[in-house]
Amino acid sequence: MTAHPWTQSYPDGLRWDVDLPVRPVHDIIDASAAQWPDLPALDFMGRKISYAELKTLTDRAAKGFQKLGVKPGVHVGLYLPNTPHYVIAFFGVLKAGGVVVNYSPLDAEKVLEHKVEDSETDLMVTLDLQAMTPQMLRLLDKTRLKNLVVGNVAEMSAAPGPIHEKMKQAGQVATLPDNTRIVSFAALLDNDTGYTRHDIGDPREALAVLQYTGGTTGQPKGAMLTHGNLTTACSQIWVLTQGDPKVLELGKEKLLVVLPLFHIYALTADMLFGLQIGAELVIHLRFELEAAMRDLSDKRITCFPGVPTMFTAVISHPDIAKFDLKALRHCNSGGAPLPLEVQQRFQSLTGCSLNEGWGMTETSPTGTFTPTFGKRKPGSCGLPVPQSVIKMVDVNDPSREVPLGERGEMCIKGPNVMKGYWKNPDATRASMTPDGFFRTGDVAIMDEDGFVFIVDRTKDMILCGGYNVYPRNIEEAIYAHPSVAEVSVIGIADEYRGQSPKAFIKLKDGAAPFTLDALKAFLADKLGKHEMVQAMDIRAELPKTPVGKLSKKELYAEEAAKHTSS
Repeated sequence: MTAHPWTQSYPDGLRWDVDLPVRPVHDIIDASAAQWPDLPALDFMGRKISYAELKTLTDRAAKGFQKLGVKPGVHVGLYLPNTPHYVIAFFGVLKAGGVVVNYSPLDAEKVLEHKVEDSETDLMVTLDLQAMTPQMLRLLDKTRLKNLVVGNVAEMSAAPGPIHEKMKQAGQVATLPDNTRIVSFAALLDNDTGYTRHDIGDPREALAVLQYTGGTTGQPKGAMLTHGNLTTACSQIWVLTQGDPKVLELGKEKLLVVLPLFHIYALTADMLFGLQIGAELVIHLRFELEAAMRDLSDKRITCFPGVPTMFTAVISHPDIAKFDLKALRHCNSGGAPLPLEVQQRFQSLTGCSLNEGWGMTETSPTGTFTPTFGKRKPGSCGLPVPQSVIKMVDVNDPSREVPLGERGEMCIKGPNVMKGYWKNPDATRASMTPDGFFRTGDVAIMDEDGFVFIVDRTKDMILCGGYNVYPRNIEEAIYAHPSVAEVSVIGIADEYRGQSPKAFIKLKDGAAPFTLDALKAFLADKLGKHEMVQAMDIRAELPKTPVGKLSKKELYAEEAAKHTSS
């Protein structure tokens, strides 16, 4: 066995030990504008913004932020959906010397309040949407926030007046009070671009983004991602498209942005990577299947990063044969395990391989990749990315590495791994092995060729009568049922066994419902007796996170409430 068994499985033309240069994140936009000034960088609601224009807008934003007090050490929050405002503000904050703090528009107000205070956010950028502005106005009154910068969706579109009026008539636009602490996005950009440049020092140490991780318990923690972490991750993605044959070309790609940019997956794999390679980013406010299908077909999209639920929706579209998806060359699924059936069906329909990868907020979020060409293994999330080392340790003793082929907690070390948790040294120490590897909380197996197979989260492991049962195994078996579109399995209280598996299922369109006994009969040759589902709930929809991956914490909460009330 080699020290790093995955290196022997790298495809032709790719090297694990390749050099990965780092730089300030905001250099990405300046370098791309110099190389491709006239190419479109963003496509949003009928308006295209060239790379040269985008650079100018980010320079204006930088000066505007500096006039509001942004400088090294100042944290600026982005509370935005997918619009050009996000891209402009993100690079503007970094150019001004500040640190970006990402906020989810779907967060509860108490979570937003915690993040503002914990992250020391002084200024927030948002939009005048009825679904967002009221929360920010309340936080302006009761938290440390000094200013709000407020834009509107329409100002970045091809028809600002008509679109804004239409949104107002639909009740989507909030009324802003007369307050000197509220600055319009247009006023932020109303300057001569002459901002003061700051030297960030070593990109590997300089903080660029505070990205909060949800978790299932406790308050969210801020992962400190450096300029080096993020630019390393972009370099890793690019390197992995440059094998033999090459998958992507500089200045020639179109990337569909339907993942939320406030999430680490889209931030890196969509925005930063896309802009680094001179791609045209086709931005959607959110994932809506019909709109996504039209753009995939009509705009000849070549890159489509997504989560399993998105790809499930695409292959389940009743009129998929009417859409031309043959321009697709680079499709990656992350955020959650990808059902093998979805992966195979997508490739047969589009001709593009759907590559699964694994990553986390704390890894910026690169971690593993599935080779587009060469050796692939069904059910695996692939091989460690360049310059990153992955090992498995005993779930109960992180100081002991387990052999290849044995289950263990996956741990990772590399230039893409975060600096630590913001103002939380105890959590940082608890997340690391004695020899400096980050403990991911995922249970996995690495085989003799270096391929990683995720078994489950340590938190999701079900203890059934003394046996360790992994929901992921059960879910894969249920996904083989021809009527099942989506499934989440959790452990519920069982007086006899301690816990038993319960399946929550969404059926495919037009599929007939079935009974628990019928499901058990289907699974009889696929699961052991200790793994067998003991309860089932068929639902119209399953809970999902803001990024669109299936979420179990709501299901656990429901079951806990039932148990308490009984």
